[in-house]
Amino acid sequence: MIDPDALPSSTEFYDLPPELLPYKLQNGETLPAVRQAYQTYGKPNADRSNVILLFHALTGSQNPSGINPSVPGVDLWSDECQVGWWPGWMGPGRTIDTDRFMVICVNYLGGCYGSTGPTSLNPATGLPYGGGFPEVTFSDIVDVQMLVLDHLGIDKLHTVIGPSVGGMMCMSLATRYPDRVERVVPVASGLFTSSLQFLYNFEQTNAILNDPNFNGGDYYGRPKPDQGLALARMIGHKTFVSLEAMRFRARGEVNEGTGPAGYQIRSPLESYMWHQGQKFLERFDANTYIRLMTAWQHFDLLEEAGASNMATLLKRSRPHRYLLFTIDSDVCYYPEDQAVMLDALREAGVAARRVIVSSEKGHDSFLLEPELYADVLVDFLA
Repeated sequence: MIDPDALPSSTEFYDLPPELLPYKLQNGETLPAVRQAYQTYGKPNADRSNVILLFHALTGSQNPSGINPSVPGVDLWSDECQVGWWPGWMGPGRTIDTDRFMVICVNYLGGCYGSTGPTSLNPATGLPYGGGFPEVTFSDIVDVQMLVLDHLGIDKLHTVIGPSVGGMMCMSLATRYPDRVERVVPVASGLFTSSLQFLYNFEQTNAILNDPNFNGGDYYGRPKPDQGLALARMIGHKTFVSLEAMRFRARGEVNEGTGPAGYQIRSPLESYMWHQGQKFLERFDANTYIRLMTAWQHFDLLEEAGASNMATLLKRSRPHRYLLFTIDSDVCYYPEDQAVMLDALREAGVAARRVIVSSEKGHDSFLLEPELYADVLVDFLA
C-alpha cells in the first residue's frame, strides 16, 4: 500500500576519489572503483549532531521512505522498490522525525540498487563483474558507509539503527568506530549467525549455485538463474513471517497450475509462497544475493573488529546507549538472540535496554507495525 503522505525521494551517488582507490577489502582483494548509492531525509543542524544512519535489511534498498520512481542505471528498480520500505517509521512528525533528524540510508556494497556490486561494470573489462565480484563482509559494508559520512561532513552520529542484518552492522559500527556514534538500535537482530540461520543460508546459497543457468555467476545477457533465486527466496521467506501470519496472508489465494515444472498448486500456502519467489525476481540479482548471504553466513564480529573476546570488544561501547528490540514471534532472529546480546552488553558495563514487542507477524513486524515500536523509540531518540 502506498502511503498517501509519502513525499518524492531520490538517490544520490558518492564515488570514492582516486586517493582512496583501489579500495582494499578485509580479505585483501581490491576494487578499482567504488560507488555508493544513498538517500537523505531532513537536514543537518548547525553542528551536525542530529544525524541518524539507517542500515537496511538484507534485500532492502536506500529508499526507506517516500516515492522514488527510478534510480539511474538500475534495471531491477521494480514497483516494490519505488515505494519506501519503512514509511510508517520515518517522515515529518513520525517516530523518526525528519523535521528534527537527518536520516541517511545507503545501499550496501555488493548491492544491486546503484552501489558497486556484481551487476556493476568492471573498469578493467567493461563487462559486469558477475561471479568475479569479490566477497565482502559486513565490516566492508560499514567501512564504505563511513566514507559516505566523511563525504557529507558527518563526524558523529546521533543514532545508528538497523533491522535484521542491519542490526549486525550497527554492532560492527559501534564497536569498530566507537567515537562516531552515541546511540545504537539493533532491531530484531543478534551478535552472531545462529546455527539455524547458517543452515537456512546454506540452503539458499545452494539453490542458486545449483541452478543450471547460474554459470558461475556470469549469466548477464543470458537466461538468469531464476529458479534458484526464487527457491532461495522461498526458503528465506519462511523465517520472515510467522506461520500464523503466513496462513492469514495466504487465505483464499490459490493460483492453480502456476507452479514449477507443471506442478499443480492446490493450496493457499503453496500459492502464497510461489508468489513470493516469483515477485522477488523482478527486483533482485542472484549474484548480489550470494554475496550478501555469504557476508551474513560468515559474520564474525570478533574477527572483523580485531578483538580477542566479546567482553573486551563490547567495552568499547561503554560511552553508548543501546535499545534492543525483540519480536516475540520471530523465527529469523529468535528472542534468545537479543537476550544474549543484552546480557553481553550489560556484562561489559554498557547501558542497554531490551523491549519485547508482542506480535503475530514474526520477523516482518518491524516492517509492518511501526506503532508497536514508536513510543519507546521516540523517547530513546529524545
